Amino acid sequence: MIAALATLAFLATLWLLIVMGAAVLEESGARIAAALKGQSTYGPALHFGPARVRARPRFKQPMRARPRWRDAA
Repeated sequence: MIAALATLAFLATLWLLIVMGAAVLEESGARIAAALKGQSTYGPALHFGPARVRARPRFKQPMRARPRWRDAA
């Protein structure tokens, strides 16, 4: 009984890996084929807009610690 369940789990995992691999190849198969042929694809997939440049913040002087006596409770 345990061997049958283990075989079923193994086959289900194998099927899931095959389905996921096919989905990945379906998405990126054209790019992989173009790369193997040495051709370029559409271009960069990510486009970055102009970056904002911020002024450097001015650093404040470090605060000096002043010991204070606390009232006894």
